[in-house]
Amino acid sequence: MPTTANPKDRLIFALDVPDKNEAQRLVKLLHTSVGCFKVGLELFVREGPDILKLIKDHSSAEIFLDLKLHDIPATVRGALRSAATLGVKYITLHATEGEAILETAKEVEGLEVLAVTVLTSMGETQLHDLGFAQNLKVSDVVLDRALRARQSGCAGIICSGEEITQVKQKCGEEFKVVVPGIRPSWSQVVADDQNRIATPAKAIAAGADLIVVGRPIRDSADPLEAARKIVVEIEESINP
Repeated sequence: MPTTANPKDRLIFALDVPDKNEAQRLVKLLHTSVGCFKVGLELFVREGPDILKLIKDHSSAEIFLDLKLHDIPATVRGALRSAATLGVKYITLHATEGEAILETAKEVEGLEVLAVTVLTSMGETQLHDLGFAQNLKVSDVVLDRALRARQSGCAGIICSGEEITQVKQKCGEEFKVVVPGIRPSWSQVVADDQNRIATPAKAIAAGADLIVVGRPIRDSADPLEAARKIVVEIEESINP
């Protein structure tokens, strides 16, 4: 993403809320301060495509449909085609099954498919518990899946702030890196389940194209002020 882009356009707010009423409140509050709203499984399963219409009715921000699709290629292909009709810009699928699923990204137009590499809630202990070799690092898995995603036609990947630099070096600047697990230094997240985290400044400085922020904004006493502080941090990282 060009550094000339408005700093707020690099901030994705995760609408990790239980229903459309809370989603509408936050969209109305934050629509001028974030560049994109992310709709995840909880909200989409509860409200369906109507939640996307709600966002469009109250905002000109982009929409990121974070469903982390993971199924046989024919099913993923059909889901992507359906999603392409909903007016969203980004959608996620898991990279774990390799090229057969990743290559479905080539078959849709107007929709940027992002491959989820390794969830930011996972550290190396959890990775090894799943049967990966003890000498394998999370960054090794992320980089392998990033390269496969780029070669398969995905627009970019989801990874933590720890892997941004390596991915950009190996996959090129045009390959998008979207980073969740963002924790501003001033935020306090209760019972945090994220392992691989980064501040907005660190992620942007390392080359993240977009950052995803949920709880530090949503759970703040003043969500609008929290979003604005993050945008300022992004801008200061772009123009130190």
